[in-house]
Amino acid sequence: MDFLSDFLTNFLAKLQSPTLGFLIGGGVAAAVNSRLQIPDAIYKFIVFMLLIKVGLSGGIAIRNANLVEMLLPAVFAVIIGILIVFIGRYTLAKLPKVKVVDAIATAGLFGAVSGSTLAAALTLLEGQGMEYEPWAAALYPFMDIPALVTAIVLASLYTSKQKQLAVAEEYRSKQEFYGMEEDYGQQRITASGYPSEQDDTTQKVKIWPIVKESLQGSALSALLLGLALGLLSRPESVYESFYAPLFRGLLSILMIVMGMEATARLGELRKVAQWYAVYAFVAPLLHGFIAFGFGMIAHYATGFSPGGVVILAVIAASSSDISGPPTLRAGIPKANPSAYIGSSTAVGTPVALAVGIPLYIALAQALMGG
Repeated sequence: MDFLSDFLTNFLAKLQSPTLGFLIGGGVAAAVNSRLQIPDAIYKFIVFMLLIKVGLSGGIAIRNANLVEMLLPAVFAVIIGILIVFIGRYTLAKLPKVKVVDAIATAGLFGAVSGSTLAAALTLLEGQGMEYEPWAAALYPFMDIPALVTAIVLASLYTSKQKQLAVAEEYRSKQEFYGMEEDYGQQRITASGYPSEQDDTTQKVKIWPIVKESLQGSALSALLLGLALGLLSRPESVYESFYAPLFRGLLSILMIVMGMEATARLGELRKVAQWYAVYAFVAPLLHGFIAFGFGMIAHYATGFSPGGVVILAVIAASSSDISGPPTLRAGIPKANPSAYIGSSTAVGTPVALAVGIPLYIALAQALMGG
């Protein structure tokens, strides 16, 4: 009964949270065909500011952390981020009417982390007096970056493989039409005079250039820059006086934009495939439970706090609203944003906020007495 009571109390509290409220507000504005618009330049500036702030807070927390205590949760965060992408690749991508590239991008967005959901979880933990390690929020980039890079790499590998198969099929068709090919020195030439493309089909995709390109994307670059500045410099004064106070206000504007975009894409999401909505409802809870299990291992192995376990579960349950969309747009341009942004903002984020956070807090209190 205590578990159910705690869950219901936290659930009702999250329904009134500013994060969810602004998200719903943006959705309502779009639903009534409001002419409200946030200029693209302002949107990009807000995203940059939020990413720098998240990176700075992570870098400062890591610099001040006991790295031995942080090691196991950080390793688990990396594993979870990568695992979530592979789960989506081999579940969502296998469902009817779901394109593999769209599924990988969606899994990447759900593997990456939502700064707004994390902020909401921290607020609720503090409100309940539930202690957590100061560096626990710094697990954000350890899950976020590997998930996005993994998604981009998997999508690039898949796209390259499909191109190679298409070339091979075209080559076989030419052979059947023009006849057998003949050798002319080092070059293999078909009877029609077309160069053979057989060698091209055996070329292997190089992963490092894909990883390098993804890390050079504007969103991840901003996040990594903030992380490096937090680690290597002493930005506490500017962080406390400028970035931290602005965070919630900028986040609220971003939530309005995301809510408007989610509503605008909801109709397109139905056209793409209903399975995205099913995945977006189930995935946050499944990912959170997986991370909660890893957190429990860290709890018993290193004394990782119940609040820290909740944070690990929440960032796994969240789907990125800051770094993910711009990174995936640039890294997987062939993916349909209606699929991954629509499923995340319209379904995934509300589930993580309203159901996931209260559920993991109640579970931690029931199992670990947090």
